[in-house]
Parts: sequence; structure tokens; C-alpha cells
Amino acid sequence: MKKILVIGYVWPEPNSSAAGSHMMSILRLYKQQNWQVEFATPAQPTEHMIDLVEEGISTHSIELNCDSFDAYIVQYQPDIVMFDRFMMEEQFGWRVEKNCPSALKILDTEDLQCLRNARHQAHKAGREFTQADLFSDLAKREIAAILRCDISLIISSFEMELLVNTFKVDASLLHHLPFMVDLAKCPAKTTLFSERKHFMTIGNFRHAPNWDMVLYLQKIWPLIRKQIPDAELHIYGSYPPPKATASLVPLVPDGNPYINKIS
Repeated sequence: MKKILVIGYVWPEPNSSAAGSHMMSILRLYKQQNWQVEFATPAQPTEHMIDLVEEGISTHSIELNCDSFDAYIVQYQPDIVMFDRFMMEEQFGWRVEKNCPSALKILDTEDLQCLRNARHQAHKAGREFTQADLFSDLAKREIAAILRCDISLIISSFEMELLVNTFKVDASLLHHLPFMVDLAKCPAKTTLFSERKHFMTIGNFRHAPNWDMVLYLQKIWPLIRKQIPDAELHIYGSYPPPKATASLVPLVPDGNPYINKIS
């Protein structure tokens, strides 16, 4: 039985973040291969974290900047190590290489952090995003992590093209892995667009762009209401800050069950 160690940036929260949902899809895929899967993270437990033990996945708490990880990984001896975002590869990759040099190293980028940061900086400056925004110290760190790993999982075709054409990363080091949707759990029939009404958005409020989105909606909402006076705006997301709950819009932890109920 192959043993895989996943080093997580945070505990997976599939009901509160897209990253958590994507991580659980990957972990469940590994389990389907009849692999022994362990999830280790230096993160603190959270209120929305999934019970991995119920999923048949063992867990382990690890520390940053501590050689206790060396003893741990020597004992576990994984065949495969997957890093959740490049920051975990930076922190633990060299220890994996030192203690388990034959282990296959996978980087799950989630989103490209350098692209996300470049877009955020352009947004804060109130201007259009340009390619020059990409060439940052953060990009150097992330690309270095990709080059140190055997394969990196990339969630979008845009990011694949960016890495190959702009950053000149060899395509053989990349694997396009978009969201793995369980089609069997999707509704067989949904309300026609012509029969729908109102607006909704969903996003974890610990992710800054999701709050930027709410602020932008607040600016344009009066314009929408002028054209559609009875329109309602439904905002869903976990970890809402006080500034969000003080607004005149409803917030719930998980909006998935509500998407087809807004009519």
C-alpha cells in the first residue's frame, strides 16, 4: 500500500471555502486508490474543519521551524508528499528531501498565489492588472517551489498558459486539475434562467477578494435596484467580519443548499 503525506496550509473546510472543497476531492481520490493517507498541518483547529478521521484519513500536528518534523517523516516514510500551497513546500520541502529523498513531491498550488497577489495589488491601486504586476518576489518564491517539485497541480487553464508562456515553466512539471465535481450529486433538474429572480454571491470572508466583491456590490446595488426595484441580494460566506454582519444583507456559513432556492 502506497503511503501519502499531505502537508496542509490549513485544515480542510469543504463547506466554507473552494480550497477546502478542492482539497477534499484530492484526498478522497487518493483514498480511492487504496492508499494510506495522512494529513499533517501546523494550523490550529477551526470551527468549520471536516472530520478527516471519519473519512479514513489519519491526522498529525506538526510545527514550523522545528526538527521534530524530521523524526516524524522518517518514521512515517511516505512514498508521496503533497504540499498544500507553495508556503508549505518552502517550510517543509527541504526536510522531506533530506529525510525521504525518493518520495515523489507534489505541489497543490490551489490558486497561483503570485497571480492572486498581482491582481490584488492592481485592485488596491485602482488600475487594470498588467503582466508587470506578476514579476514580484512572491512570484520568484512560488516558481522556485514549482521547480523543486516533481509535479504541480494547476486549477485553471489560464494559470497553465501563464506558467508555460510567461514564466517558461516546462509543461511536463504541470498537471491541469480543475474542480472535481461529483456529477451524481448535482441536481438533475434546475430552475430555468427565465424563471429565476434575485442575485446571490458566495465566498469565505477570510479571502480578501471576497470582501472586495461585497464592497463593489454595495456600490452598484442602487443602480440595479433602479432597474429591478424588487430585486434581492443574498450574500453567503463563512467567517463574516463585524463590518459585514452590520450591513443590511443576510449571511450564512454555507450557501450551496440555497443556490436553487432563490426564486
